Amino acid sequence: MSRQWIRFPLREGECSRQAHCDLPQGTYEREMGREGFFGPTAHLHHKHPPTGWIDWEGPLRPHAFNFNDIPSERDCPLAAPLTLHNADVKLRVWRTHGAMRHLVRNADGDELLFVHEGSGHFYCDFGHLEYRDGDYLLIPRGTAWRIEASTPSYFLLIENSDGAYQLPDKGLLGPQAIFDLAVLEHPHIDDAFKAQQDESTWQIRIKRRGQISTVTYPYNPLDVVGWHGDNTVVRLNWRDIRPLVSHRYHLPPSVHTTFVANGFVICTFTPRPVESDPGALKVPFFHNNDDYDEVLFYHRGNFFSRDNIEQGMVTLHPCGFPHGPHPKALKKSQVDPATFIDEVAVMIDTRRALEVSDAAAAVDVAEYVNSWRAPGL
Repeated sequence: MSRQWIRFPLREGECSRQAHCDLPQGTYEREMGREGFFGPTAHLHHKHPPTGWIDWEGPLRPHAFNFNDIPSERDCPLAAPLTLHNADVKLRVWRTHGAMRHLVRNADGDELLFVHEGSGHFYCDFGHLEYRDGDYLLIPRGTAWRIEASTPSYFLLIENSDGAYQLPDKGLLGPQAIFDLAVLEHPHIDDAFKAQQDESTWQIRIKRRGQISTVTYPYNPLDVVGWHGDNTVVRLNWRDIRPLVSHRYHLPPSVHTTFVANGFVICTFTPRPVESDPGALKVPFFHNNDDYDEVLFYHRGNFFSRDNIEQGMVTLHPCGFPHGPHPKALKKSQVDPATFIDEVAVMIDTRRALEVSDAAAAVDVAEYVNSWRAPGL
């Protein structure tokens, strides 16, 4: 039987006519939303910042992790340390240099590599691609591949466990919005790919149900001479994303959705102008993600809504409490607002609660929970 939400927007007390615009004087707006930013919402206007807590006890809390401090140098990406995970998604970090002398194949789901640092060559069943910082490499489940790093490389690995990555429906915006599919690059059977084909002994390490099996060949299995179809590796760089913006309204993070999966979405925040309308919010609004956990991987730039966050760090805001801009960022947006946001970050919103691995817990910044505390408290 079909179903629908109870939806009849109501008004009570002193409130704004529209969300995120022309808030009542001296109030702080908080959005309560269902299904991430896609379901019903309510906007509450508070006398005090919704993040103005002075103490916090218990296991539920906001987290910041310095993934730069995780020992993640490995010769095999399948051995990269697990950081955050649930039944749908597994996040790992992986540093490597030089050339892999074996192949890997993930039989548990699609793999998405985000290149945080470095450059080099990617070889797979379908051919050869060069990669650089800021690239997404979307690798379909069952693809054999390896990396030859030209410079030391640091990857965020996002496994779509037992699922496939797809693109969001862009609706009224049209298919060319945000990024045109024409910018997607695929591997080529070029001279570099042909040159690496040899008759030496090669191994494929295969991950299935979390276990590794090794298959040995008396030749390089990347010996394809041609292929056709539409199930292949694709590459997208954040520099080719043209973000959706509005000068009169602070858009929700969902407009920056890049990939969609079962149980989670991946969004990419890229440099963009700040809202110019005098009444519009100019920093992210306080909000509860009451159905989703929110992860942000900070790639580069000036992270305008956060204090003491460096490149390569990660924040985790589980559902159950509000979060939003830090006090200094909020005050600056009201007194001396910026005109441009120079940041690049990857956001993963998960429908199921995320578990924190031992590797991530070891680099948890304990004081992050107090970073919203007003000066003097």
